[in-house]
Amino acid sequence: MKKFYITTAIDYANGSPHLGHAYEKVLTDVVARFRRLRGDTVRFLTGLDEHGQKVHKAALALGVEPIAICDGFARDFQSLCKVLNISNDDYIRTTEERHKRVVGQLQQHLFDKGEIYQGEYRGYYSVKEEQFLTEKEMVDGKWPAHYGEVNEIIEHNYFFRLSKYQDWLIDHIQSNEDFIFPRFRARQVLEFLKEPINDLCISRPKDRLPWGIPLPFDENYVTYVWFDALINYVTGAGYGTDDFAQNWPADFHVIGKDILLPAHSVYWPIMLKACGMALPKSLLVHGFWLNSGQKLSKSTGNVINPLDLIEQFGADAFRYFLIREMNVGQDSDFSYEQFLTRYNDDLGNDLGNLLSRLLNMGGRYADSKVPAVALEEEPEKTLNSLWVATSEQVIGLFEEFQFHKGLDVTFAFIRGINRYAETRAPWKLAKSAAPDDLAKLNTSLAYMAEGLRLATTLLSPVLPEVSAKILALLGEPEVSRYAGNLEWSERLQGNRLGEKIILFPRPQKEV
Repeated sequence: MKKFYITTAIDYANGSPHLGHAYEKVLTDVVARFRRLRGDTVRFLTGLDEHGQKVHKAALALGVEPIAICDGFARDFQSLCKVLNISNDDYIRTTEERHKRVVGQLQQHLFDKGEIYQGEYRGYYSVKEEQFLTEKEMVDGKWPAHYGEVNEIIEHNYFFRLSKYQDWLIDHIQSNEDFIFPRFRARQVLEFLKEPINDLCISRPKDRLPWGIPLPFDENYVTYVWFDALINYVTGAGYGTDDFAQNWPADFHVIGKDILLPAHSVYWPIMLKACGMALPKSLLVHGFWLNSGQKLSKSTGNVINPLDLIEQFGADAFRYFLIREMNVGQDSDFSYEQFLTRYNDDLGNDLGNLLSRLLNMGGRYADSKVPAVALEEEPEKTLNSLWVATSEQVIGLFEEFQFHKGLDVTFAFIRGINRYAETRAPWKLAKSAAPDDLAKLNTSLAYMAEGLRLATTLLSPVLPEVSAKILALLGEPEVSRYAGNLEWSERLQGNRLGEKIILFPRPQKEV
């Protein structure tokens, strides 16, 4: 059976993890966990891109081998995955032998087919972007600042026949509306493809850049970093092994908008087409995090270190803010003030207080056990109907990557549980000796518990650690992955409730 295969872009070994890296991993993890919740078998890949001129230059400056720099960044990024509770099944490094082998095999295949040829390159090269440029990239006769230093060079290299497939790629994008999400990004790619594209230089002379994967048909050259890095997706899918058919094609490549063009939307699909492999089903393209309207970046000095917030508030609170605030595909503004508002209001006042009330009243009025449902009157019917509408709507929104809207609807249901508690007022019912009031008391606690279980299950892709704690306090060992995991039930009846805890303590210091 085909697995649901999802990947992040692999990070580049030239800088420490920042908010953009964290967001992409959390977004991909939320999709992966949601698919598992719905019953899919998931393969989730992330990793590190380790070759290229920038890594080589940094190593020369420090007087160390390039692999030493890469090892350090690999530790940093893998640590980020760990603290963020990222559930990746594999972590690929492009210096691994398994990847070098696949790159060599595909290059040899393309060379044997005549898709790679040798020629002379005359033009411009950006060291910062590790990219050959043409004069059409100039703006008002100048190179944009993000290219850094641009040099004019002349050298012999190997080229991939990219231009041969331009018309095919245009047709594929136009014929497959789901290939690029959101759709307006596809229009950007088609606009780019209105102009003729050049064949892609896929090599660097080893005497200029020794740090890379050698071409299998000419040891005097190493592979251009993008022609190496993109292949990680098929390496991680098990290319050349029996696992490949179960994993490939990828269901989603999750990438930032800055690497959509030309790498993922032009180079990569054409590379796969030329190799005779299926294309990924979709590119899920997310936006940037901004600070007062400016992109968070190392060059502007306004990078937010995610670990600063995680250490104080926990990984799940950080994950929640990222997913709640960002409309996937658009840019979003990051502020500590909005983070604190979400933390205190949504997580603390709505979810945290609901759990505290239930555990407190369950301990006082029901011997710390979930009672049986004894009746179903209008308040219960109202809450049940609210859940049915909530679950249908949220699943649909999550399927369309509208996680921010799905979370809004989910927390509206949590507030509905709190309203139900106010309507039933178990603290008043507990003072009565009337049999009807005892039935209402037990029912109200059972309904609050079940409503919290369902909301927690729905939140589990975003709040995996918090969800596991809440479910354990409800006597549930883990998030259920069976077909009825989001259906109202009486499965909690008789479960022992845990001790009252504060899930989201008030900040002790300002951020």
